[in-house]
Amino acid sequence: MGGIIEEIRIALHAIWTRRWLGLAVAWAVCIAGWLVVSQMPSKYESHARVFVQLNNVLPAGVDPSQASDAARDVDTVRQTLTSAVSLEKVVRGTDLAQTVSSDRDVADRVGGLQNAIKIVAQQDNLFEITTTAATPRLATQITQKLIDLFVETNLSEDRNQSSQAITFLDGQLDALGRKLQDAEGKRADFQNRYLGALPGTGSIADRIGAARTQMSQVDGDLAAAQSSLAAISGQMAGTQRSVPGGGGIAPGVGPARARLALVQGQLADARARGFTDSHPDVVALKQQLAQAQAAARNEPVAAGADGSVPNPAYLSLQAMLADKQSAVAALQMRKRQLQGDLDLLNSKLAGDPEVAAEQGDIDRNYDVLKQQYDQLLAQREQVKLRSSAQSQTDAVKFSVIDPPTVPRTPTAPNRPLLLTGVLLAGLAAGIGAAFAIGRVQATFATAQRLEKATGIAVIGSIGEMVTRAQAERRRRQLTWFAGGAAGLAVAYVALLGVEMLQRGMAA
Repeated sequence: MGGIIEEIRIALHAIWTRRWLGLAVAWAVCIAGWLVVSQMPSKYESHARVFVQLNNVLPAGVDPSQASDAARDVDTVRQTLTSAVSLEKVVRGTDLAQTVSSDRDVADRVGGLQNAIKIVAQQDNLFEITTTAATPRLATQITQKLIDLFVETNLSEDRNQSSQAITFLDGQLDALGRKLQDAEGKRADFQNRYLGALPGTGSIADRIGAARTQMSQVDGDLAAAQSSLAAISGQMAGTQRSVPGGGGIAPGVGPARARLALVQGQLADARARGFTDSHPDVVALKQQLAQAQAAARNEPVAAGADGSVPNPAYLSLQAMLADKQSAVAALQMRKRQLQGDLDLLNSKLAGDPEVAAEQGDIDRNYDVLKQQYDQLLAQREQVKLRSSAQSQTDAVKFSVIDPPTVPRTPTAPNRPLLLTGVLLAGLAAGIGAAFAIGRVQATFATAQRLEKATGIAVIGSIGEMVTRAQAERRRRQLTWFAGGAAGLAVAYVALLGVEMLQRGMAA
């Protein structure tokens, strides 16, 4: 412990004996550092908070292009505020205009502004705009100009874009409409020349396919009808035409009475199945029953020579046979008609095969043009609807939450801190220089250090004898040294005062 204290005393003695060198180095370092700090340009920041919401005035289903999210809104606001065109207007509309004399100067200022403007998105569509400039007035001007330009741009830009889009779409619709009319004319002319006398609609292939489908359906219906006709014919072959009439006591049964009995049986069967009187089938059977009863009352009673009467079952089968025969005849006639149509279409296709290919080309061109025209027309209507909505509502909801602030102190550089740092660095440099010179020079502060360095025993040491004149001179030198050190402190305090005064004048 004693050795450490001794080393500290030796170091302090070496520094003190070379105090003038340390003071000179401290002054040199402080003057150089303070000059550098004074040349640093001040930077002032102006802050503003705005609320920006890009309104979606139409439902997403009507205009899918209006679907927006937070990331897209942030990019839109940032690009609008920091675009080269907007920043050029800022340069020409603020005090920066006094510092430019050519387009190149304007471009340089625009590049500097792009780095000096920061836009930070906060919650609930809030944006903080931070502008850095050389003076408080300029920082405030730039922030305010950015806000004004954003409002002016968004009030007119969307409407101008919608108007230009409508004009462009109208021109495209006119050109496409003329092409569509030409395609319709070619299609109608082809129909009149080649397909006017052919059955069906559509192309020849479509008509042939439709005819074959109908032919298949008719074949199935005809087979079913012929099967039913054969079954009824078999039943009639095993049914007697007449039955004994009971000596003429029982009334004869004619077709009308047989029909009446059949309807009554059907009505009884329907009621047995649980159908009510309001059921559609029961209502229809009642109507048929009324008609059958009227016909039966007007029918005379017939009887054979032997007293026999017609068999009601046979008469019913005979009526059903007539219906089936008429149905089979109708289906056969329809089949012959469809076969004739197929023969005509096949002959047309075989006689002129290029007609089908030509019709396919015409129909494809027409379908493509029609689809394009419909899509373009729908887009034009969407743009018109959006433009109408924008003319009645604001596409951008904008309000200033916090107006641009007027900075009172520069954000950079922190001169008081830098001035203090330079002072401490100067003092450290002076002390370090004095200590280093003391270590380099071959002097010995104590007899022990001399004995240790030379290896020769030191018998004794003689203290310094100072005369009155020397003591007076040393007191004057100490006064001068204290004045030099105090001057350094006074210079530091003066520089701090100048800095505070400049801040007050800038604010």
